[in-house]
Amino acid sequence: MTVDGRLQSKVSVDCGESSVSVRWSEQQSLTDPWLLRLGGCPPFSVSVRPGGAEAVFHARLDDCSFRRLVTENEIVFENELSTEASSQSPSDFSCPVVCAYERPAEWRPPVYDPVSFWVNGRGDLVFHMRFMNDDFSDVASSTTFFLGTLIPIIAAVEQQAHQPLLLLLEECVASASPDPSQDSSVYSIIDNKGCLIDSKKAKSRFLPRRSPSEIRLYLQAFKFSFSQEVYIHCKLAAWDPKDMDSGRKACQYDKQNERWELLDYPLESAICSCCDTVCRTRKRRRTRRAVAQSVVLGPLTIKD
Repeated sequence: MTVDGRLQSKVSVDCGESSVSVRWSEQQSLTDPWLLRLGGCPPFSVSVRPGGAEAVFHARLDDCSFRRLVTENEIVFENELSTEASSQSPSDFSCPVVCAYERPAEWRPPVYDPVSFWVNGRGDLVFHMRFMNDDFSDVASSTTFFLGTLIPIIAAVEQQAHQPLLLLLEECVASASPDPSQDSSVYSIIDNKGCLIDSKKAKSRFLPRRSPSEIRLYLQAFKFSFSQEVYIHCKLAAWDPKDMDSGRKACQYDKQNERWELLDYPLESAICSCCDTVCRTRKRRRTRRAVAQSVVLGPLTIKD
């Protein structure tokens, strides 16, 4: 398919049983093919000729930061072919890479560590999410919590050689299954692009940040009527700290003042006013997309 008519870039994707081959070509060599990355993986081979350039990638679907999405009928693997930032390459190339497969009838979700979840994101980013002890000094020793108590949860992104990023929780839900697509009963905790809606009806709240790449919250434990065991599913996103708007934020409800408040810059809490309606991301020219990752914690048990 043609991705950019101005540069005449083309990308073809060949999805195998457990791997994928991606071929990129460009008639006008405005993109340095050696700077192309499939997720975090460099090209398998590169050729540059007077008539244009070509780069070929071969990768397993469990490598190169592929993201897996399981629906009722399909298992979908998503990634992005893009260029690394460089003053040597004037073009800003980006193209989605998607492989979709029919979901086998016998497929079952993987078993997760109930206390901690970590996964490699795009490039050199590593995402973590954990249940913690009461003062956030260590990982929780148990996943059993009592009704009404506050469950400490921490999420973080490691960024060895990356520009400083702000970690946000775009959405979180509770469900009875490690695969939320198989569960018709889910409870929203964070919704509407970063609104901690559970802070309006319960005592859940964000805590002040210790660093931009980390976010902490207390989730008030309550009885999930649909199951004894509960999983917490969240979508984490790492953004440029200067690029916040109503679609990129961390907001919680201030019951005393009866208004939504922005965690990071309370004086700019107006961008949280959409939390009771619909929050949308403002379109900007040449704004890079967030590096996002879905994570799951659990199962946890709530006792009376």
